[in-house]
Amino acid sequence: MESADETGIHVVDDIDDPEIREVDAQQRRIQAFSVGLEGAGDRKTIGTVIYKSIYTVILSKKFNLLIPFGPLAIFVQKKTNQNGWVFILGLLGIMPLAERLGYTTEQLAFYSGPTLGGLLNATFGNATELIISIYALRTGRIRVVQLSLLGSLLSNLLFVLGIAFFSGGIVRKEQVFNKATAVVDSGLLLMAVMGLLFPASLHSTGTEVHLGVSELALSRVSSCVLLLAYVASIIFQLKNIKHLEGNQHGEILYSDDQDQDQDEEGEAAPEISKWESVIWLGITAAAISILSEYLVDAIEGTSLAWGVPVAFISVILLPIGGNTAAVTTSVMFAMKDKLDVSLGVAIGSSTQISMFIIPFCVVVGWIFGRPVDLNFQLFETATLFMTVLFVAFMMQEGTSNYFKGLMLLFCYVLVAASYFVHEDPSS
Repeated sequence: MESADETGIHVVDDIDDPEIREVDAQQRRIQAFSVGLEGAGDRKTIGTVIYKSIYTVILSKKFNLLIPFGPLAIFVQKKTNQNGWVFILGLLGIMPLAERLGYTTEQLAFYSGPTLGGLLNATFGNATELIISIYALRTGRIRVVQLSLLGSLLSNLLFVLGIAFFSGGIVRKEQVFNKATAVVDSGLLLMAVMGLLFPASLHSTGTEVHLGVSELALSRVSSCVLLLAYVASIIFQLKNIKHLEGNQHGEILYSDDQDQDQDEEGEAAPEISKWESVIWLGITAAAISILSEYLVDAIEGTSLAWGVPVAFISVILLPIGGNTAAVTTSVMFAMKDKLDVSLGVAIGSSTQISMFIIPFCVVVGWIFGRPVDLNFQLFETATLFMTVLFVAFMMQEGTSNYFKGLMLLFCYVLVAASYFVHEDPSS
């Protein structure tokens, strides 16, 4: 009599012939081995996919060798509580995480289409600064929020843009960019500076109608206006993106090498899948969120240990972690003579911080009962005002060279020196 076992092989029962039984047993062993191979193959496929994803996102970039400094910073804080080392190690660890956050956002944008992809890049472009600000706001460090965001603005406008102009100017004597877009971005930056200038002037002159109330009320109203203006600018850009690109290509004459680069970029394909992008986006954002807590908590202790003002650490050193991706991207495109992309990284990021993240923090503080205002103090507001004016003046001709880049970098050194000797009145 025949019966089927769990492997699907028909087993012959009630036969005493040992040869037949041996053949039947051999068939069952072969079938079981084949089933085992199939299961191992499935596991091997999953393992291959996971390894390939980890290799593409983490192991393929030498810069990611700095990632272990993040856990090391947490270990040092737990064991020694030496804030100076915690800050340095945490800053080194957050730099590659910020760069990978930008990378995963770009990969996800491949699957989202141009409109949603643009919104994703706009949303997560300054995610590191936003995460740090939200944690500092949640712990009541309002001044750290203001100084770190101010530092990101100054770093983007002077350091990132300056190094892009300089590196592009070394490759080519003179570069051309879309002047119309630069003028619009400069106008948005000046509008944001107006929003910061009025509360600071009101506080400095002591002309508030209701002391301590008018300044906060003005800041909240101004924040709502800036947010509406930023949303309007995003809608305008998304609806007129083809027209703007047409004007840009009509005004700028590209060489054959640039056309070839554009064709190569047009054929670019995502390196990881959509769900891999989502998963890695969540992982990097969570890692930055955890590490930002230790960074923010170590600022005051680092200031005391090093004898350096809190303003210098918050405005000059802290933004280094969030602007790593911006520096690499802007330099890469500037050296390819695609300066409009570099401007989009540096100026676009600054516009988002000034028109969205800063007003957003004020509104969030309003919701949670935190007195967050737009009064960045007179010295800080004057620094930003002069920076925006200088950058707008540098871009009015629609051309750049290495000397303009040097002037921007020299200005950043002047700003850094001024904050090194500036004692914040709120500290």
